[in-house]
Amino acid sequence: MKSQAEIYGEVPKERGVQADFVVPICMLVLFFIGIVFIYSAQSYTIDAIPLQKQFWVKQIFYVGIAGVSTYVILGWTDYKWVFTYSNVIYFLSILLLLPLTLKETFGIPIPFIETRFNATRWINFGMVSIQPSELAKIGTCIMAAAMFARNRGKKNLKFWIKIGLVFFVPILLIFLQPDLGSTLVFFPMLFAMLYISNLPKRFFVAVLLVFCVLMGLVSADIYGYNSFLKSTGMSASEASRTNAYGTSASFCLPIKDYQRNRILAFVAPDIIDPRGNGVSWNQRQSLISVGSGGVLGKGVAEGTQAKLGYLPSSVAYNDFIFSVLAEESGFAGAVFTIVLMAVIIIYGCLGASQRSRDKFGQYLCVGIGVILMTHTFINVGMTVGIMPITGLPLPMLSYGGTFVLTCSILLGLVQSVYRHRKEYA
Repeated sequence: MKSQAEIYGEVPKERGVQADFVVPICMLVLFFIGIVFIYSAQSYTIDAIPLQKQFWVKQIFYVGIAGVSTYVILGWTDYKWVFTYSNVIYFLSILLLLPLTLKETFGIPIPFIETRFNATRWINFGMVSIQPSELAKIGTCIMAAAMFARNRGKKNLKFWIKIGLVFFVPILLIFLQPDLGSTLVFFPMLFAMLYISNLPKRFFVAVLLVFCVLMGLVSADIYGYNSFLKSTGMSASEASRTNAYGTSASFCLPIKDYQRNRILAFVAPDIIDPRGNGVSWNQRQSLISVGSGGVLGKGVAEGTQAKLGYLPSSVAYNDFIFSVLAEESGFAGAVFTIVLMAVIIIYGCLGASQRSRDKFGQYLCVGIGVILMTHTFINVGMTVGIMPITGLPLPMLSYGGTFVLTCSILLGLVQSVYRHRKEYA
């Protein structure tokens, strides 16, 4: 039976228990900023909503009860238990995805499963609802890191098939919900882990070629969709409601018409929505919010886009929280927020990976850093018009109990890797 040192490929040394205080401070500051602007996004209707149902109050509860406690527990304990139970964690995360996909794909009536905004992504337990796709990102990251750490020799075909299945299963289940935005997070995570595993350059050239082919297929699909709208005289909103192109076209990708609308609104907003009253409305109002903030902003709860309803209340406190922040705190507040996020990702996640004395910790921290970076890049990018709208929340800032818990779990594991960095050397 292999010893622990042989499993991790290292030699035991002194135990390091020194904690990292930079990342948790940045994390708490971001949580606080998020609560402030969640309040601001809802402030214009605050008098009509009971205190216990106001989103900023619920966010305080999520951060104080679930977030901080989870971070402290995971940061204090040895992360090696995650390595030991990686299979269990992964399969549990997959099991949580199955009922949502079954209901959305086959219409099977399953209790507690909730559909919102044309997607089946939530399990509702009454007072608490969870979004399993967020937990699946954690489970997949842990499982992949464990597999790369265990396979220290030459990676054969069997290994690559296993890695492919580990990522393919959650991507497929989440895609069918449908949740195209969340599936995008898995690809950079896999690519980053492959990159640090020292694969030959020709592999990444092949990946780039595959990516170009996929982009070509997407472009062909969107071109066909645009032609379909013109030939039928159907509006984008009508196509979205009926999924007309997705069910009638001879060639199309397996995505919904409302997702095509988002892509087309990004690449050619004047074609699909010349008056700016449809699918490009949110992005246009977001650009106005960001651009009107100036250097120092209009002040908390003084922004007009959310207050007057131009930035819809259903997204202002969640997907477009950065728009509210940029309008009310200005360029200075936006840059400050991005810097805090960069410190967490670069110094916290990638720094802990570099300091880790075992392969599992290295892969785990890199995967976590890429998850947070992808969420941040896509969320901020869609608010300033350089990315299509996908619905990915902004780490630590966007409203949502499951996402608060997800961020706390991810950063708690990074803290554990940092604290135990001298256990193996």
